[in-house]
Amino acid sequence: MSKFVIAEIPGDGIGPEVVGEARKVLEAVGQVAGISWEWRHFPFGAERVLKTGISVSDEDLDEVAKTDAIMLGALGDPRVSEKLLQTGGVLKTRFHFDQYVNLRPIKLYPGVDSPLKDKKAGDINFYVVRENSEDFYISLGDHFEGDSYRSDIHLDRRLYKASFGIDITVNPPQKMGFHIGALTAQGAERVARYSFELAKRKGMTRVTAVDKVNVLGEMYDIWRESVKKVACEYPGIELEFTLVDAITMFFVRRPEYYQVVVAPNLFGDIITDLAAALVGGMGMAPGGNINPEGGPSMFEPIHGSGPDIAGKGIANPVAAILAGGMMLEHLGEEKAARLLESAVSDVLGAREVRTPDLGGRSSTIQVGDAIAAQVKVLGDRL
Repeated sequence: MSKFVIAEIPGDGIGPEVVGEARKVLEAVGQVAGISWEWRHFPFGAERVLKTGISVSDEDLDEVAKTDAIMLGALGDPRVSEKLLQTGGVLKTRFHFDQYVNLRPIKLYPGVDSPLKDKKAGDINFYVVRENSEDFYISLGDHFEGDSYRSDIHLDRRLYKASFGIDITVNPPQKMGFHIGALTAQGAERVARYSFELAKRKGMTRVTAVDKVNVLGEMYDIWRESVKKVACEYPGIELEFTLVDAITMFFVRRPEYYQVVVAPNLFGDIITDLAAALVGGMGMAPGGNINPEGGPSMFEPIHGSGPDIAGKGIANPVAAILAGGMMLEHLGEEKAARLLESAVSDVLGAREVRTPDLGGRSSTIQVGDAIAAQVKVLGDRL
């Protein structure tokens, strides 16, 4: 019997509700597949920030490091700065454990309607691999007013004027802000290699790399060079490049074309929300923050904390449950992962038990119960 220690971070809003159902389904899978779980609870989130002023401490991360994987619900609360919860919580955890891959499967399941009315189950089935540690998410930036610099980065006024055509010393003083993106060849190469390995493992033959090289050439020239370098190691897999604005159009016009898409951090974040809308919405969108070399990876539904529906028992738990399936696969339990996904597919395909976002009247708990029960039905047939 396999045994795994999981850091459970329910978080805010609907996070505890959907994580509870994911845990229920994973426990059912464990009973069928011979997997034992030990859950260690971590109370990260808004309530902790309100009480202590801290989201996630270094000592917290030392304890999380002792687990095999992380199951995250959601972080976000109107009472607390979004920057504090995200930068001091989610991003801090990603960077600490060097979870440099953000993997987001985009799949249209049976019984789920796409806004693209001509698409049916199986027509949309691809992966977006988002670089997760560089680009514009490195928190290198600041703001200032007129001549009052707040940043440790000292900008030469003449350089600023030459670059942007704006004189920051004009009277009256004006507020200015900047954020700097940074991308390394090593960072681009390692996420590209993960993308090609994913395509190879899944029997796919095309990788599409996204950027905005026509405007941001200093960074994305390096991106393209690095991805091309890695592609030479995979002669059986086609590489193509597309601009981020173009791929948003192509996702809508021909989503069935895509297999593996790899994108820098910011663009990957944006295009995966669009992609999720094509397959039923954010309640159907799981994600994984992965360090392929080791250390705990973190799995989560990519929706937010949904404060407007928190406590109503109507949140869709499918994304969190599918994130649990991704965690199983990452932990080497591929057969169990397939079992979980089959149970999800069966329940959705029956169109009987579903939350309001999918047009149903079922509660969060009822959906979790139905999927857990189907896991046991499928397990009895093995």
